[in-house]
Amino acid sequence: MRILIAEDDFASRKFMLNFLSKYGECDVTVDGMEAVDAYLMALDADMPYDLVCLDIMMPTMDGYQALRSIRDIEESRDITEENQAKIIMTTALNEGANVNRAFELGCVAYAGKPIDQAKFVDVMRKLELIS
Repeated sequence: MRILIAEDDFASRKFMLNFLSKYGECDVTVDGMEAVDAYLMALDADMPYDLVCLDIMMPTMDGYQALRSIRDIEESRDITEENQAKIIMTTALNEGANVNRAFELGCVAYAGKPIDQAKFVDVMRKLELIS
């Protein structure tokens, strides 16, 4: 599995990298703009990401904007829903409005911080990213 982690906080980035590297090859970015660029490069190299973890609060381009950009790219390239990246929002913003907005923009799951590893693994199983 190919995984993209977009997280501006060093400690959170390191945690996600250590946690998810057990499940696949991870690339890490520090903001939404870098995440979109990495996503595009992976598509162009015919090595798309299976899982994208986006923090919501990031500089330059936030997670909502990155999510919308990635979904727009997939739509413009006629990538079917079953072949789209599974995008999980990872954030401390757990209010209902934030959760709803993320799902409206096309995320498939929402993980509040601090990340509960067991729940996150369950979500990856439900999304059929791992067995």
